[in-house]
Amino acid sequence: MPADFNWAIGGEAGDGIDSTGKIFARALSRAGRHVFTSKDFASRIRGGYTAYKIRTSVDRVQSVVDRLDVLIALTPRTIDENRSELHDGSVIIYDGERTTMQNATIPDDVIGLDVPLKRLAEEAGGAIMRNVVALGAACAVADFPIENLDSALQKRFGSKGQKLVDNNKEAARAGRDYVQETYDHDFAYDLDTTDEDYVLINGDEAIGMGAIAAGCRFYAGYPITPATNVMEYLTGRIENYGGHVVQAEDELSAINMALGGARAGARAMTATSGPGIDLMTETFGLVATSETPLVICNVMRSGPSTGMPTKQEQGDINQMLYGGHGEIPRFVLAPTTIDDCFWKTVEAFNLAEKYQIPVYLTADLSMAVTEQTFAPDAFDMDDVEIDRGKVVDEESIDEWQNEKGQFKPHALTDDGVSPRALPGTTEGAHMTTGLEHDELGRRTEDTEMRVEQVDKRNRKVETAQEQEDWSPREFGDPESDTLVISWGSNEGAMVEAIDLLEEEAISIRFISVPYIFPRPDLSEEITSADDVLVVECNNTGQFADLLEHDALARVQRINKYNGVRYKADELAEEIKAALAASQEATQ
Repeated sequence: MPADFNWAIGGEAGDGIDSTGKIFARALSRAGRHVFTSKDFASRIRGGYTAYKIRTSVDRVQSVVDRLDVLIALTPRTIDENRSELHDGSVIIYDGERTTMQNATIPDDVIGLDVPLKRLAEEAGGAIMRNVVALGAACAVADFPIENLDSALQKRFGSKGQKLVDNNKEAARAGRDYVQETYDHDFAYDLDTTDEDYVLINGDEAIGMGAIAAGCRFYAGYPITPATNVMEYLTGRIENYGGHVVQAEDELSAINMALGGARAGARAMTATSGPGIDLMTETFGLVATSETPLVICNVMRSGPSTGMPTKQEQGDINQMLYGGHGEIPRFVLAPTTIDDCFWKTVEAFNLAEKYQIPVYLTADLSMAVTEQTFAPDAFDMDDVEIDRGKVVDEESIDEWQNEKGQFKPHALTDDGVSPRALPGTTEGAHMTTGLEHDELGRRTEDTEMRVEQVDKRNRKVETAQEQEDWSPREFGDPESDTLVISWGSNEGAMVEAIDLLEEEAISIRFISVPYIFPRPDLSEEITSADDVLVVECNNTGQFADLLEHDALARVQRINKYNGVRYKADELAEEIKAALAASQEATQ
């Protein structure tokens, strides 16, 4: 993909890798270029390898690829970690005054630029700006106008005073000038700019933005990688709309506070990762039995136990589908793109209130921390619709009362959804308990009422299956005999893999599923295809198991669980290998 430019910076955790990458990503997006980022970071405050990669083009990019054009190596290990992605003409920027590169000899076909990053930064005002010097050097290599860095530096450092901003601008120009004056070389890169205006946002931020747009007014959470950024995004923003963020002492408190907010009538949510979902499971059952609408965001990471907190995995399907004692009706939504995180969050709140049911909204680490560019109208607030479901008021509440005038919050209904009276509704006083209860919410062990209440709660899912649109997203050739199915963040890599495979005359029909439960019935599509491949980031193929159960047919599995996301070119090769193996098996 010659139109792409792939850049990375790597070093030790604590060396400002993330902030440096964000500055360059923001500069590229403000220059009218599409951006897709990828992060590799250790589960520690300082030390351990960390990297920030950017793929950019004037055309839309949706995945990372196995190619690096410019690498800023702050440590020798950075070269070792990225050696396989370097190519003839790649450029490595390093500081020979700070590292000898003894254990990471620069490959023969790669251009090494020794730039005194620390010394130039000190001359500009402080050694801490050495990464910005490196950005300036990268601008020289890529022929990217350094003026495009200025607004990004202003955004990053403006709150700390204009002098610091000016010093960083000087540091960037020092890096550019050093490369231009020291190295007489045609680097063959030219980053065009456009007049397009893009929004740069990651999945966690899109979820937070979607929550505000959906009318969420109470959030309770406990910090946990990689879900913390949802809370960070909401803090300082939701207050502008009359909402509140509470940092609880642990995940148990977080979901109980969120449950309280929802019972009080506010749209409420919490966000966590797998270990937090473990702790929230008991209250999850109370949410369902009390028929309280609540959104629980699960940003998946590598498990089990503490696992690898900063690594990619999609291993929580079974936990979200079956977690909890007893039989608990629920919905599980899985956005497939970063912008879809916004829209699925809005949908999650609507579903929660329409059916008075807990809703899992699940993303994964790769989607959560990846920044991507979008046109502003991808998040058009005019398209946001709010549906609060069967909320009754003083005029309609009498039809939901018994002969004594008592409100029935758990009334038996044909669709399974009872009326909901918000606190303060005249004649709407009621109680609810986690114990089995009758229509008034009073505890009961009556066998007939037990059956009626269980059936009523489960009818909600049946009603939703009939009334809502659970359609998947489709790409590629609809007539192809090769069907690939995936879910979550794998969509972008798979869409680009289709283009790569088409270049080799391999046609693919791709179905990307954003709903885990209820999910679309793909039985006909599966049984009519010659080859069915299911792509997901886990070991056992949890989604493949569900599809086999639905279709009563076997599927092939492409699984990755080493903590790293799929890349487009890698996925294309995996599919080619699977098809070749299938063909060989049938001969």
